[in-house]
Amino acid sequence: MYEVNLRAFSSGGDIQGVIDDLDHIESLGINVIWLMPIHPVGQINSVNSPYSVKDYKAVSTEYGNLEDLRNLTDEAHSRGIAVIMDWVANHTSWDNEWIGNTSWYTQDNYGNIIHPLGTNWLDVADLNYDNNDMRKAMIDALQYWIYEANIDGFRCDFADGVPFDFWQQAFQSMDTIPNREFILFAEGTREDHFIAGFDLNFGWQFYDAVKDAFNGQSANKIFTAHNDEYNNLPANKHWIRFTTNHDESAWDTTPINLFNGKDGALAASVVTIFTGGVPLIYGSQEVGTANNIPFFSNSTINWNANPDLLDFYKEILQYYSNSQIAKKGQNTVYQHNDIVCFKKMLDNEEIVILTNIRNTTINYTIPSELENTVWTDALSQNTISLNGQITLAPYQFYILD
Repeated sequence: MYEVNLRAFSSGGDIQGVIDDLDHIESLGINVIWLMPIHPVGQINSVNSPYSVKDYKAVSTEYGNLEDLRNLTDEAHSRGIAVIMDWVANHTSWDNEWIGNTSWYTQDNYGNIIHPLGTNWLDVADLNYDNNDMRKAMIDALQYWIYEANIDGFRCDFADGVPFDFWQQAFQSMDTIPNREFILFAEGTREDHFIAGFDLNFGWQFYDAVKDAFNGQSANKIFTAHNDEYNNLPANKHWIRFTTNHDESAWDTTPINLFNGKDGALAASVVTIFTGGVPLIYGSQEVGTANNIPFFSNSTINWNANPDLLDFYKEILQYYSNSQIAKKGQNTVYQHNDIVCFKKMLDNEEIVILTNIRNTTINYTIPSELENTVWTDALSQNTISLNGQITLAPYQFYILD
């Protein structure tokens, strides 16, 4: 999956900029594009957040128009790439046309519409899911984009704020659309999201474990988090694996800073991509953007930065995209404090991922199961024999097949 922040992705900050750069996205082995919200932004109490939706059935002129979105989905589909939209179901802007239906919104004891409780999101008004008319309008708006722009699904913002039975109702209504399958991606922490019909959710425990491990804690923490998240997960459901996204790169820091430079950021991506789950690339990380990337304002990515890093991402992600073992193989983990080493197996085929997560050279003793085995380095095509010890430079990694 590839997340697009339209305000940063191109100099025009629009949908056409994504269409123009589909070759780049395709070169990364991507098969799903996630567009951040494309709707008009509310002007009352505004901080210019795209998550303050003024009209659920409109494309903001900032980004283009409905025809542009149709062109994007057509062009993406011709390349085997799905397009999903960011959907903000918990709240609207204060100047959304729905605001005239006061019963559609949560109110205080005095009948005043309120912003979402427990947040400082003063630019938005909280929706009331006890109101069936509002629910019908929300489902109608979701389906509008399926019929009008051939959208392939939705990433649902702050899914925790919306009742389980609404998600279930909405997705069941989408299931009635003939000859269509949808990608449904939650941003939330509730265990019932997968039961409601979501396919994907953010693997925050895994992300935190990767950060902790690269910050000096044991590499084993990564696999503990991975196993914890997948334990008892319903069949055919998955966690999104990431080293950044729009929130992290805007409000915290980018992978270049988080993982101690280009080499560390790439090593963290290798661990994240191959351990398991569905990899997410946030447009910008593949060229090593170091500065924070806002999404309340425009700030164009420098696509000419770090071409060496981009080449690595292309090779790694294309390999992943073309490898059923990488995507579906079962892990055998070789525990070590400083080295991430695991084998993936599928149908008697194997690959080995070996990554130094430290900014220092490590002499790594080969696990007995891998002793005296011969592999091909997937990136260089060099032959690698695993015997005794292997010396790994700071943040060096191997993908061996």
